Amino acid sequence: MFIQSKDSFKTKSKLQVGSQSYTIFNAHKIQHPNIKKLPVSLKVLLENLLRHEDGLHVSKEDIDSLLSLSNESLTREISFFPARVLMQDFTGVPAVVDLAAMRDAMKSLGGDPKKINPLVPVDLVIDHSVMVDAFGTPKSFDENVKMEFERNHERYVFLKWGQNAFQNFKVVPPGTGICHQVNLEYLGKTVWSNQGPEGANAFPDTLVGTDSHTTMINGLAVLGWGVGGIEAEAVMLGQPLSMLIPEVVGFKLDGKMQEGTTATDLVLTITQMLRKKGVVGKFVEFYGPGLATMSLADRATIANMAPEYGATCGFFPVDEQTMKYLRLSGRDAATIALVEAYAKETGLWRSEEAEKHYHFNDTLHLDMSTVEPSLAGPKRPQDRVVLAGAAEDFKKQLVAGFQVEADKATKSASAVTVDTQNYSLGHGDVVIAAITSCTNTSNPSVMIGAGLVAKKAVEKGLTVKPWVKTSLAPGSQVVTDYLERAGLQTYLDKLGFNLVGYGCTTCIGNSGPLDPPVAGAVEKGNLVVASVLSGNRNFEGRINPHVKANYLASPMLVVAHALAGNMMIDITRDSLGNDSSGKPVYLKDIWPSSQEIQDTINKTVETKMFDTRYGNVFAGTEDWQKINTTSSQVYNWEKSTYIKNPPYFEGMALKPEAVHDVKGARPLAILGDSITTDHISPAGSIKKDSPAGRYLMSHGVDAKDFNSYGSRRGNDEVMVRGTFANIRIKNEMLQGVEGGMTKYVPSGETLAIYDASVKYQSTMTPLVVIAGKEYGTGSSRDWAAKGTRLLGVKAVIAESFERIHRSNLIGMGVLPLQFHPGTDRKTLHLDGSETFDISGIESGMKPQQDLMLTIHRANGQKEDVKVRSRIDTAVELEYYKNGGILHYVLRKLV
Repeated sequence: MFIQSKDSFKTKSKLQVGSQSYTIFNAHKIQHPNIKKLPVSLKVLLENLLRHEDGLHVSKEDIDSLLSLSNESLTREISFFPARVLMQDFTGVPAVVDLAAMRDAMKSLGGDPKKINPLVPVDLVIDHSVMVDAFGTPKSFDENVKMEFERNHERYVFLKWGQNAFQNFKVVPPGTGICHQVNLEYLGKTVWSNQGPEGANAFPDTLVGTDSHTTMINGLAVLGWGVGGIEAEAVMLGQPLSMLIPEVVGFKLDGKMQEGTTATDLVLTITQMLRKKGVVGKFVEFYGPGLATMSLADRATIANMAPEYGATCGFFPVDEQTMKYLRLSGRDAATIALVEAYAKETGLWRSEEAEKHYHFNDTLHLDMSTVEPSLAGPKRPQDRVVLAGAAEDFKKQLVAGFQVEADKATKSASAVTVDTQNYSLGHGDVVIAAITSCTNTSNPSVMIGAGLVAKKAVEKGLTVKPWVKTSLAPGSQVVTDYLERAGLQTYLDKLGFNLVGYGCTTCIGNSGPLDPPVAGAVEKGNLVVASVLSGNRNFEGRINPHVKANYLASPMLVVAHALAGNMMIDITRDSLGNDSSGKPVYLKDIWPSSQEIQDTINKTVETKMFDTRYGNVFAGTEDWQKINTTSSQVYNWEKSTYIKNPPYFEGMALKPEAVHDVKGARPLAILGDSITTDHISPAGSIKKDSPAGRYLMSHGVDAKDFNSYGSRRGNDEVMVRGTFANIRIKNEMLQGVEGGMTKYVPSGETLAIYDASVKYQSTMTPLVVIAGKEYGTGSSRDWAAKGTRLLGVKAVIAESFERIHRSNLIGMGVLPLQFHPGTDRKTLHLDGSETFDISGIESGMKPQQDLMLTIHRANGQKEDVKVRSRIDTAVELEYYKNGGILHYVLRKLV
């Protein structure tokens, strides 16, 4: 889509690249003193405004405000039109469900169902569904893929229907790779082009994705970030993304990484620094001399972790490293030529001279020579631990964090014999070692490094401990090609790191079950066992229900910890085992040099691998091609426990009802700090005795066929029952209780949160959720907001919100309210017995307005507290008044 701009600043011009002429909007033509001061990420936003200036969505005043670089500009609402949308199947299925439901609603409102159709290109990559059931054998991949298709047949039929029913909608079939790596290696172009009325147009490649790690593509100088599925659907349907002009934090990198450190160590250090700095809702742009030699893969690793450090994105400008990667990954010659010419013509090309003039709202600096080998854990990505201190830190966490009695905080004191096995399990044992996720499996340096660690370990005669579940899930098939060509897959196989699938696997919670004897020992001893994974998320309850301590690490350290087998072993000093002659082997004995890794990469990673693997990327395997589906434009909602017509549009009128103040609300939950979207809407296993488990069994589904919450996101009945159902969540209304439980105040009984919600809704009692800082961190899953809405929650009142979840709440018609500094659930002494009124909603509420929260205590006392509405923009207010973003869009289209 290319909008005819008013072009108030006369930036429209022609760019000749070879024989092709492109229409462009060149911001460097603007005669303004701040043009040279704009960071590159803001130049991309500026071009987007210039190209879409229509006086309605984008005005000249919007552009003036961005150019001013003033503090006042940071309160200016602007419209951003991404060039495309990226999706994965966990978020993609419910998004397509929403679009199908909107077609039904459009039909019932008298409109044309075909108006519900993507107007920008949408790519959906199926990567979240494969689970690690089989592992450690040459047949693991085939067995897991077979189970994936059996479990997800209904979902895949539905996605194939969507591919046929909607224009501009393509599906990358299962087994291709992780969406962000496919985006990096194939879909992303850095500079996008299309055909308009006047011929070819060129403009920066931009996108939003329904996965928080969409930010990975910023390593390729593509501005993009994660949003909830409901926002992505609005973008698909031609709506701009409403946002405030962002602050840009400059992150200067210089120095050189020390021998023995990896890109993973670098990104964990950066994550810790930025999370401490506080960059939620801000752009981070990397600059400095350190970028000159930094590979594109290392940049992508850093950009990928933006959700973990809290930023909207972590952006890297175009330079020679970008061009090198575009050539390596097989982009066509016309695209490569266009990227270089466009970037140099429009000021998007990185130069250290230009960086001297940039105006950043704040800056950080890291000398990369100071980076040390690291892990992050045991519960959050920003909790970095220096490798040399990891064993001692785990011992402290065992007592202070996991509440293990000091005299039992050793393996010898906690050991439980594993049935029929010749070993015992105790606290700290590593039961999962997974090379997984988009963050690291996209990076040849750490993947080749892991293969070399495996090779040297096998040659020394080392083996993985028998209680460790090992897996290798590359982000794309190209990884398999270069590991095999380097002769390293053989050694990984010998240690049990056989290929299990191309997908997120363990990082998304699809680690599969532990061996029953291991799981039994963990339960019998109430053991705190560990996982070590090369992922980006290690939140409570995410990785595996039996594993409480989870550590993020490079693929190389994943292999090392599988050999060591226990977190209380200091792998920087202690022996990993004995060689074939009985001599101890240490980490330094099997750790490859940086030169050895680079030499192997130079010999093995080739352009033809990318050309071959992506030559027919949308065709899929024989299993995918066999799937048959209907050609109907309106979906036939058959009886299914996976796909169900959601209730959002039931009884919807052409005009929205007036919004009202909230009266007499009860708290459904009172929660602490760092409540993640994993806590709110789990993606992992479904417990048999949970409300969701009982629902599935009542519909004839055996426990062995429950699959996961993530795979069931197309069924609102399952998902509303799974909201706040994380096994580690702690509701402060109940002391000492873990899991999705609450107190039903009228009777005082303890119930599952869903069951209490049903009781409250039967008496028309509105509900609120109270929380601490950083509410909604983590994945961009819109079901954390959808489930909250369907539970009857009218408002979430927290100390602070993460960007994506705040937007998602508004997108579902739930009001996000923020306590003012100095006020929180603790200073107010809230225990759940209170009722709450929220006033000021119906009397002309404005963005970021203070509303009045009235607390009625059980003893009859009353207290008024001002809270800030986190509806930040006028467009968000319209979404809220319409009951949600999809209702707003639907009414506009009708």
